[in-house]
Amino acid sequence: MASNGLPSLGRVKLTDLMPSEGLPSDSYKLSATTLSQSFAQYSAAIIQFPASDGPLLRSCLESARLYFHQRPSYPAAEMIHTNDSREWCKTSGYYADPQQWQETYDYRPGMTPSEPNNSLEFPPAGLPDIFALLGKAAREILDAISYCLNLRSSPFTEVLDNVPLRSREVSSSVLSVCCHARPSFQGAQHHNLTNQEDGPLVMYPEQDHHVDKSLVSIVQSDKAGLHVRDFHGRWVLVDGDLGPQEAVVFPGLALYQATAGYVNPALHRTEVNNLQGNMYGRFSLSFKLMPKSMSSLSCSEMRAAGHGVEAQFQLPVPVDDFMQRSHPTDQLFNRQSFQTFTFPTAQDGSIKPSSRRRKSNSRCKPLPPSKRLRLEAQRVLKERVQEIADKKGIKLRFCNLRECESHIHALDSPCANIRMEIKWPAGVPFVHPHDLPNKAKISFLEAYEPGWTATHDMDLSPTEPGQSSQHSANCN
Repeated sequence: MASNGLPSLGRVKLTDLMPSEGLPSDSYKLSATTLSQSFAQYSAAIIQFPASDGPLLRSCLESARLYFHQRPSYPAAEMIHTNDSREWCKTSGYYADPQQWQETYDYRPGMTPSEPNNSLEFPPAGLPDIFALLGKAAREILDAISYCLNLRSSPFTEVLDNVPLRSREVSSSVLSVCCHARPSFQGAQHHNLTNQEDGPLVMYPEQDHHVDKSLVSIVQSDKAGLHVRDFHGRWVLVDGDLGPQEAVVFPGLALYQATAGYVNPALHRTEVNNLQGNMYGRFSLSFKLMPKSMSSLSCSEMRAAGHGVEAQFQLPVPVDDFMQRSHPTDQLFNRQSFQTFTFPTAQDGSIKPSSRRRKSNSRCKPLPPSKRLRLEAQRVLKERVQEIADKKGIKLRFCNLRECESHIHALDSPCANIRMEIKWPAGVPFVHPHDLPNKAKISFLEAYEPGWTATHDMDLSPTEPGQSSQHSANCN
């Protein structure tokens, strides 16, 4: 995968992800593909906002610095929050987690934050504008992911908040302004760290990494420190070279559930070891696009698009139950997923259409393949066909060639049942996987994964010796 993937975290202009009527533009296809490929390899991507949005993002971070700097060193007891999943859609205002040396101000439209003793509080400036900006960007990113998965446009509208919110509605999505390691904030974790004399300081140990339960999260910070685990299990610093109008975007658990596991969530952690001597700490804006609490996460859109849905994703899951449930991270990263829906990349990192790659392959390999290569291709393709059937949860019934010819016109033939059950695409020859010639296997794979042939350096003969094309013709 590394040879065909992006050399570094994908960068995408938000203006290129804005959909328009009619056929998608080349810039939209390129940007959506880069986004999906970056999610597949690095579980994150970088979004570039228009230059006109840069001052708004910077001013909000500056406002956050002033807001937290004037906070008292010891937060009131009622301001100490633990990670209570039951309150996932009710957080608003200031709260602190001394163990993580972190302070947060949550902005949630429709909910007025309360202060102890009814004291007057001035929140960081510009939060409504930032919420609107990042919320719109998150929805466009979500639509681009849907495009790469070949889903209908705006397939997640049912689980998202109204735009704008109706009377008395409270936003499920939230904008969090965070401060890590403020020197004047006296937390228990701070004392534990400063008392260490030997070895480097480690703010967040390995077990403290976590996964957002959002559909999509967008994060911008004033200092580097956000690490995301990539496809190979390595921790990658994703905000080390962010521009003033750039932010990091990554998928969450809700999107993983809604796409039947095809889009893996990002496992991430924040390191603040390099903030010693810093006067203020590390500040970040984090927008989480969340599903509505009264809705359900269903994979019906994935089924409608022809994707296989495994047993664990078959039943709809109420969002409120999903958010309160624990999700062990070691069970989430066990499958090849989103990268199968992306286009191949050239050596310079740019995306090239599959047709061009296929033509160049035919020119470079004019000679027919050896029988050894042909048999190896047959084995690989046969395993892939069976894998696609397994993902659909379908137990295929096979009949041999002679049996198939004897009952091909029967209404209850296994061929007809399998054709309907597996939703065989129109125009693709239908044959049994164990008898499948190479040409039909390629048609099968291309129908479900466009560009599959171009991503594999194999030149395949149309049929295997001893296999007749009469079988596929009779089964059409």
